[in-house]
Amino acid sequence: MKHMQPVAEIRPASPTADGRRSRWTEHRRARRADLVTAAVEAVRRAGPDFSVDDVARSAGVSKTVIYRYFSDKDELIDAVLEQISTVVLLPRLLGELAVDRPDDAARLRAVIAAFVSLIEDEPALYRFAYAHTGRAGRADLVAATEREIAEALGRLMADRLTEAGRPAGAAMTWAYGVVGMVQLAAHWWAGSPTVPAAELVDQLTALAHGGLSTLLPPARS
Repeated sequence: MKHMQPVAEIRPASPTADGRRSRWTEHRRARRADLVTAAVEAVRRAGPDFSVDDVARSAGVSKTVIYRYFSDKDELIDAVLEQISTVVLLPRLLGELAVDRPDDAARLRAVIAAFVSLIEDEPALYRFAYAHTGRAGRADLVAATEREIAEALGRLMADRLTEAGRPAGAAMTWAYGVVGMVQLAAHWWAGSPTVPAAELVDQLTALAHGGLSTLLPPARS
C-alpha cells in the first residue's frame, strides 16, 4: 500500500489579515472617490475635453497615481458620469418630483425649473454629459437620467389614473414624452438661449401641462 501523504490543514485567515484587507479596501474606495471628485472639478474648470493631467493637478497628485485606481481614461469618465448623475442631477430633479405641491402645473414647473437651473449652474458638467452620450459599451448619463426621471413621473401619473379608476397603461408613454420634450428643448436652448431661463420654464410648463391636463383626471384637493 502506498504511503498516504497527510492532507495539509487549511487554516482560516487570521482576524488580523482580514482587518488589514478590509482597511486596504476601504482606503482604496475612499481614495478613488477623492479622485473622482477631483475629476469633476477638473471638468468644471477645463470643460468636456479635460485631460488626465487636469485631474492630477486638481487632486494634487501625479498621473501615475490616477492610473493606480483607474485602468484608463474611459473608466475615469464612467466614474465622473456616475458622480454627476448620483450627486448633482438626480437628487435635485427627483427631489422636486417628491415635493407635494398644490397642482400638476406647479409640480411640472418645479422640475422643469430645476433642470433649466442645472444647465445654468453647471454648464461644463452638462456639456460633458452630452459629449459622452451614445458611447459604445459605456455608461450613458443622459439616457440613464432621462429614464429615472421619466419612470418616477410615470409612477406618479399611474397613481393618479388608478385612484380615479382609469386605465394607467399610458402613464409611462406620457411621462417619457414629457421628459423627452423638455430635454430636447432645453438642450436646444442651452446652445442658443434666445429667451431668458424663466421664460423658457414658463413656455415648457405651458406646453407640458396643457397636454397632460386633457389626459389626466383632476387632482384631488
